[in-house]
Amino acid sequence: MLAALTLMFRDEEGATMTEYGILIALIALVAFSAVQLFGINLATLFGGFATVVHTSAPG
Repeated sequence: MLAALTLMFRDEEGATMTEYGILIALIALVAFSAVQLFGINLATLFGGFATVVHTSAPG
């Protein structure tokens, strides 16, 4: 019985598509979160730069 369970857990056939699906989903989640987080911060940062440049420009 133990040998059968060991063989079942070591068998890696057929799991690759599921693993790739999970990996792609996790990468998409991280990418989406990074864009949301850094996108807002970058917009604020460049908005501040634009204000400084606009107010300090001559004329």
